[in-house]
Amino acid sequence: MSDLPIVKITDILKGSYTDKEVIVRGWIYRTRSSGNIIFTVIRDASGTIQATIKRGNLSDDAFENAKKALIESSLIIKGKVVADKRAPKGFEIHVLDCSIIQFADVFPITEDQSSEFLMDQRHLWIRSQKLNAMLKIRSTVVGAIHQFFRNKGFFEFDAPVLQPNQCEGGSTLFEVKYYNQKTYLSQSWQLYAEAAIFSLEKIYNVGPTFRAEKSKTSRHLSEFWMAEMEAAWIDLDELTTIAKDEIRFILQEVIKNHEHELEILHQDIEKLKTITNKPFPTITYDKALTILKDKENMDIGWGKDLRTIEENNLMNHFDTPLIVTNYPLEIMAFYKPEDPNKPNTALCFDMIAPEGYGEIIGGSQRSTDISYMKQRLIDQGENIENYQWYFDLRRFGSVPHAGYGLGVERLLAWICNLDNIKDAIPFPRTITRFSP
Repeated sequence: MSDLPIVKITDILKGSYTDKEVIVRGWIYRTRSSGNIIFTVIRDASGTIQATIKRGNLSDDAFENAKKALIESSLIIKGKVVADKRAPKGFEIHVLDCSIIQFADVFPITEDQSSEFLMDQRHLWIRSQKLNAMLKIRSTVVGAIHQFFRNKGFFEFDAPVLQPNQCEGGSTLFEVKYYNQKTYLSQSWQLYAEAAIFSLEKIYNVGPTFRAEKSKTSRHLSEFWMAEMEAAWIDLDELTTIAKDEIRFILQEVIKNHEHELEILHQDIEKLKTITNKPFPTITYDKALTILKDKENMDIGWGKDLRTIEENNLMNHFDTPLIVTNYPLEIMAFYKPEDPNKPNTALCFDMIAPEGYGEIIGGSQRSTDISYMKQRLIDQGENIENYQWYFDLRRFGSVPHAGYGLGVERLLAWICNLDNIKDAIPFPRTITRFSP
């Protein structure tokens, strides 16, 4: 089209190209015409801007093509950037040339369509401003996780997705045909991470996780991403400190880089800033039951896990993430050890997000007692022969160690102020949906 610079819309909106001619590439977001003038909103990955196309400023063919181009048609425009307070974002482009790259069909997505319809059209809905903003924040969250752990001397470690063992309960395993045998999709990298810490000591990973939970709630996915860590020589107190520091660091990175996206998602950025500057409290499971009984009139029997309703009511009394430790041992996974100072409770923790977003992190110290773990597995109906390799980790140089898993989508749902966790992942997989 010319030797002019190809610029991002976000740079135009910063005022970097006022009164200059530029080239912009993107898609038609909105368009309407009135006689000899077309008002078009153009989007690229960075944002949207209004472009005004007048007959006479470009060839008749180019004008007619622009006039008949529908929403989501792709195009390249050349024009002059003009500051205009009447424009939606204070700037617009006066178009001097326009080339339609592809004339789109009638776009099937309009306003006020059902969430299920939008799920069916996810391959197109992913272009929406809401999902665009979420995906940008998601990228920053994942990048921040990598940065946080690498800055602390952790090594990235990858575990297999196909695994022969359960880690979080056999009832939620996805079975996979493996040649003439069967195996399972990963519930967690943890068991393999425990092998790796005897080589690398401090490791982390971000990867896909699968749970065949027959749940249709707004907080569950069948395929999601977990950011997990495991480290030798640390105890529960050190573990929870790392978890708090990680969440605080992620929030700081999002705030620093995504003020515009948080506005699109109607998230209060000042609230998030306040949270990063406040301590995250730690309480025991017993204390949580006391709060629920005294302040919410909920009498929860000792030994029951905290369900969504209990977590939500508990968080009525906290405005930052909350650490809850020492859950009843009997409801915990086989690898979580008993706290010697609090009998019948495990050296474990959950981190619960405020505002009804529930558990975002779960972790524990790991048992080093082979007999204890064998009995727990037998009680759960598991074949302990499948875990002999795991027990070897305790037979050859065992040391105290601990780790946790962070649910990326649950964290994103809270940060992005989302109503449903399905909007925290590009293409959600649930009990009722595995396409598109």
